[in-house]
Amino acid sequence: METLTSHNITVMLLSLGILLCVAHLLGEIAQRIQQPAVLGELLAGVLLGPTVLGRLAPEISGILFPLQGVNAIALDAIATLAIVLFLLVAGMEVDLSTVWKQGRIGVRVGITSIVIPFSLSFVAAWVAPESLGWHMESDPLIFAFFLAIAVSISALPIIAKTLMDIGLYRSDLGMVVVSAAIFNDLVGWIVFAVVLGLIGTPPGNGNTILLTIVLTLAFAAAMLTAGRWLIHKVLPFVQVYTRWPGGELGFALVLGLLGAAFTEWIGIHAIFGSFIAGVAIGDSSHLRERTRVIIDKFVSFIFAPVFFASIGLKVNFLTHFDVSLVLTVLFIACACKLTGGAMGARWGGMSFREAWAVGFAMVSVGAMGIIVGMIALEAGIIHQRLFVALIVMAMVTSMLSGPSIRMILHTEKKRGLRERLTSKLFLRELKGASRREVIHEMTAAACEVEGLDAGSVERAVWSREEALSTGIGNGVAIPHARIAGLRRSVVVVGISTGGIDFDSPDDKPVNVIFLILTPQEMSSAQLDIASDIARLFRDQRVVENVVRTENFTDFLALLRTGPDSRWGRGKAAV
Repeated sequence: METLTSHNITVMLLSLGILLCVAHLLGEIAQRIQQPAVLGELLAGVLLGPTVLGRLAPEISGILFPLQGVNAIALDAIATLAIVLFLLVAGMEVDLSTVWKQGRIGVRVGITSIVIPFSLSFVAAWVAPESLGWHMESDPLIFAFFLAIAVSISALPIIAKTLMDIGLYRSDLGMVVVSAAIFNDLVGWIVFAVVLGLIGTPPGNGNTILLTIVLTLAFAAAMLTAGRWLIHKVLPFVQVYTRWPGGELGFALVLGLLGAAFTEWIGIHAIFGSFIAGVAIGDSSHLRERTRVIIDKFVSFIFAPVFFASIGLKVNFLTHFDVSLVLTVLFIACACKLTGGAMGARWGGMSFREAWAVGFAMVSVGAMGIIVGMIALEAGIIHQRLFVALIVMAMVTSMLSGPSIRMILHTEKKRGLRERLTSKLFLRELKGASRREVIHEMTAAACEVEGLDAGSVERAVWSREEALSTGIGNGVAIPHARIAGLRRSVVVVGISTGGIDFDSPDDKPVNVIFLILTPQEMSSAQLDIASDIARLFRDQRVVENVVRTENFTDFLALLRTGPDSRWGRGKAAV
């Protein structure tokens, strides 16, 4: 039996160390300039692969990152494990209840943002395959399916991160985009799994293509129904009888690997099994937000950089860069995704400005498009020329999304947060000890001032809170709702010295709560206020100083001067 020699192990560890180091370094630089980390991680592979290092120092490149042999197989196995775990994390980001609770808008955006890009891309690939990089050896039908999936699928992790960066993740618009991206991911990966089954069955597997597809759909249905219910029931026992966070982390990884093994066995790529397992795990309300973050960091900082960097080791990007093909694929992706998202938002009743913001949010293809392209390349469906075009398309769409949303949502003059605050709705010390209690207390105060029905307003706010927690991190929460009959936007400020559990992403208790009530017809007002709050409270010191304020005047002064004011330092020194 062939095993790794001491030399093989030395080379493997050295190459992994170098790959991970460069990927982390460039990933951090990418994030510093407000770009996805995956952009830097992919660039690391380009620099260390045949594109740069292979051209400048081919001997060193051949030793560290060989294309054949035991070390190549070892690196490929590690990259496979990395992408399986990455898709597990991507699945855990999917909250099925968010899709249903968001209602018709999210579903409509989800439908149009996948149907329109898929249909138009499929037709383009079927009518003019040569113009889009098709080669004679591959089935034109399979080629058209793969290109349509690569263009229409959405990058849920990057979309969520973009919305978090601009302070809109917990907003109504953010909820629409996230629910639509969840819908896209589920439909896209299921269709992708079926297409993989159409390619043929792997050697040694006696399943027919039809049986493979039936088993795939049965696996997805079982995991998202009975499996999801069973995981929800078992998770509390894992939390009680194992050490945190190791117990939950191990539980999630085991299920992800078992799901991946099953789908690989039935003839579908392992990533589909880990993704569906992640959806089933992540949908349980017993899984704490902090645990999700730990699992995400564990995978994102160790395994994901290895996979995305390894992509650059496989292809010479300069040799296979075709300008016309890149521009064609990029144009099709941007036009189709933007149109699909915007049309769905308008169909759901959103304003033109919000609809365009949704469209640009859904444009991002990111890591998911890269993964689809990678599998298509390995399966022989596409050649390296189209693969390079898909990589460029995925990166450009991810870079385009955030700046475009910022520009669209700030084109109109808006009233700031300070102009909407009033001393009558400043609650210096909240009496409630839970989310439900403080929402009751704050809605009661707002309704007394505005003359609204407290019961209906509270139900609207709590229904929104149940759909997706409004804790945005750094000790701040923004529960909100659109209220029919409300004449103007109302903001209630509540301070809790002891802190309230809002299941925030950073798992920190919330000390400052902004209840935002906006008129039903003013769709953009809540976005403006939420964005202002996210900007003002980006620094943890602001929250700490707010807790020490004694009255409404001090609170306004702090918002105006920021965390580095003399007032803030003086109070902190007391």
